[in-house]
Amino acid sequence: MSDVINNKDHHRYELEVEGHLATEHYRLDGDVITFEHTDVPKELGGKGIGSKLVQGALDQVRANGLKLIPQCPFVKAWIDKHPDYADLVTR
Repeated sequence: MSDVINNKDHHRYELEVEGHLATEHYRLDGDVITFEHTDVPKELGGKGIGSKLVQGALDQVRANGLKLIPQCPFVKAWIDKHPDYADLVTR
């Protein structure tokens, strides 16, 4: 089970680690979600937190039957490295 939560009020997925909050900001339009920006606090850098956040968010995107526009360069690069998530991407 993922620790990533969807904070719908703030339009972001969140992962709290060691008292710090990593976030994936999104915009939802119908059944298409656009990942706009990934923010990982410097205290969590280099620990794979961004990857865990993105994977947890994408698992929820898949479970909810949404399609994805990876506007965020980090998310796009992560999907390029994990092609089993490429089916979520739409144009």
